[in-house]
Amino acid sequence: MIDAIKNVSSLSAVRGLGSIATDQSSSSSNNLASTLGSTIGNVTGTSFASVMSNVAKDTVNTLKEAENASFAGIKGTMSTREVVDKVMQADQTLQTAIALRDKVVSAFLDITKMQI
Repeated sequence: MIDAIKNVSSLSAVRGLGSIATDQSSSSSNNLASTLGSTIGNVTGTSFASVMSNVAKDTVNTLKEAENASFAGIKGTMSTREVVDKVMQADQTLQTAIALRDKVVSAFLDITKMQI
């Protein structure tokens, strides 16, 4: 089910972002820490696209884990508590991704309303 979404470029809204350079060598926590640690005039080299890409990959991985856990629960190889924990974690991750998407769309709309 979730295999259709492999990375950020598979989403129709961001297909034009292929020309943006991304940093694939570090994890999302390192990207976020280095992004937060950078100051004006002292850029550390991580881009917004790479941070968003890593967040999307982590979200997809969490959803895949929950899907696999629910199949394992149906088979009886995983306890009900573990399945519920994975599904609740996936739900929280999905809600965070939706909130992030809403904020990005809102910021885009605010920018498009600005006068030049």
